[in-house]
This record gives sequence, structure tokens and C-alpha cells, in this order.
Amino acid sequence: MKIVNPDVKRDLESSNSLKLELGSGGEGRKGFYAVDHLELDGVDIVADLNKPLDLLPDESVDYIYSRHTFEHIHEFLPLMRELYRVIKKNGTIEIIVPHFSNVYGYSDPTHVRLFGLYSMYYFVSSENQPEKRKVPAFYTDIRFIIKSIKIEFYKLGTIDKIFAPLFTKIVNRNLFMQDFYERRLSSFFHAWQIRFIMKADK
Repeated sequence: MKIVNPDVKRDLESSNSLKLELGSGGEGRKGFYAVDHLELDGVDIVADLNKPLDLLPDESVDYIYSRHTFEHIHEFLPLMRELYRVIKKNGTIEIIVPHFSNVYGYSDPTHVRLFGLYSMYYFVSSENQPEKRKVPAFYTDIRFIIKSIKIEFYKLGTIDKIFAPLFTKIVNRNLFMQDFYERRLSSFFHAWQIRFIMKADK
């Protein structure tokens, strides 16, 4: 891990909370420090997300955003532990990843996993999981609270543009409909990505 932007060091020394975009691919979102494993133009922190974020102190980050990055991570459970460590108690983690029905997700040879509705519930205590379907929570002792999940659809062609808004509205009405979509409809009308917004349960 390497801090490239001196502003990051100054914020850490001043105990200012950071906002990070993981896997930025270059310059990050406005107001966020860009984190990538390559030292590209605009990258503020060079870090391999398969390894500890050892230059970031505990609870030093207020917001973590990542879009289409976690599907590339081999050491996924250790990464989630690092996010839990560095995020502040009331901080927010927003993760956008390919949905398992995304057929293009299988084309990228660097993808090691896709995600579904219950993927992040494996980091949620049993009492905070939905009654409809509880998943094992014994793989790790870190805990998050899921604030929202949204399944999002392609808008690439005419059919997508007609049906995607309708599907988005119906599917995301509640957990029951999201579950029904994954079990019964996802093989017919593929989703693009799934968005998780979480907070650390500290």
C-alpha cells in the first residue's frame, strides 16, 4: 500500500475522516480519494485490495464507495474485515457489483465471483437477517447492517429501455419481490448489477 496524494496523509494526521472510492480506475468521484492497485493518473492511494489496508487507521473512513471492483477480489472475506476495521461506527459502505444473472459477468477472465441478493447477509448477525431466508453467519465475526439493496437492470437496447424501469420498480418493492425475481425470473430477464448500502454493526 502506498499513499500518493499528500492530502491523504494530512487528513490522517489531522484525524479528518476520509471518503474512499475503491477500484477507481483513475480519478475518483468528487470528494473521494481514489484507491486503485495501479498508480494511474488521479489515483490517491495505491493498494492491492487482496492485502491489508495497513496505512489506514481504525475507524478513519466515513464513506466507502466501490463500483464493479469486488468481483475481481480473491481475498474477499479479508477485504470485508478491513472495511469493517477502517469504517467509522456510523460510516456508510456502498458496494455495486455484477448480479449473478449478468451474462457479461462471465466474459471477463478476471472476475472471480458474482453476487446475489443474500451475498452481504453472510456478514449480518442472524437476528438482523430476514426471516424469509437466513444464511450462515459463522464464516466471520464482523457484522454489518444492511440499509438497502437494489437490483438494477440493463438499459442497452429498445427492449431494455422499455422493460428495465418497470422491472426496477416492481422487483425492488420489497425483499419478497427481490427474492421472487432471483428464483423465478432472473433467467429470463437478466439484471445488470446489485447495489448494497451498509453500515458497520459496531
